[in-house]
Amino acid sequence: MTLFDSAADTLHEETVPGGGHRSFILRRGQLLRMTDSEGGANVSMMLFNAHEKSERLNLPDTLKGQHTARLTTGHCLYSDMGRVLAGIVADTCGWHDPFGGVLNAAEVAEKYGQGRYQERRNAFYRNGTDNLLVEMGKWDLNLEDLLMVVNFFSKVTVDASGRFTFHAGHSRPGSYVDLFAPMDTLVVLTALPHPLDPSAEYAPRPVQLAWRQAASEQAAIDALLTRPENDRAFTNTRLFAL
Repeated sequence: MTLFDSAADTLHEETVPGGGHRSFILRRGQLLRMTDSEGGANVSMMLFNAHEKSERLNLPDTLKGQHTARLTTGHCLYSDMGRVLAGIVADTCGWHDPFGGVLNAAEVAEKYGQGRYQERRNAFYRNGTDNLLVEMGKWDLNLEDLLMVVNFFSKVTVDASGRFTFHAGHSRPGSYVDLFAPMDTLVVLTALPHPLDPSAEYAPRPVQLAWRQAASEQAAIDALLTRPENDRAFTNTRLFAL
């Protein structure tokens, strides 16, 4: 059984340009497909309970509960209340980074140089902190609500000494990842280079978004029952929805 209906049944599609940002509620039973259309994209994402935004993504629990240091198909994204905000049900990229965070304005200037609006107009250099805060403000969220992010389409490994290595060229043109929402989930994202990307050129890549309805919610949930911890998290999620 497929987890989503045909492309003809897509609910909505749009492109987030490189450097852009977006926020929306992914409704219970919906799938969000993110596609790296050009290759080399990075999407930094935060998640919140759409109805009680004090509940939000907890990446330490997400990683510890699933005994992993990367995210890919079969992994759930846990909230700080032990529920599933979203789960990865399809992934052609194979590795998404939960460690790298985002850059602020000073860090972008240090890495890429000055890219002010006065000279570059709409091509000015944006940063992850401000982009996320712009979207968060639309939902009455503030600086104290800024969270750790998942950096989709980026691969970062850690060696035995704790050193991080960014793997350039990890995401190819057309790579995609499908997120399933078992509850109404507020998604906040921005499309900017990964902080550990060694390139000195400010060149954020676009990402395509497509919303679909899962053909079967239960089939999507079954695809995410890869660990006993996930089963317990879905039990908590169902109790919340009663």
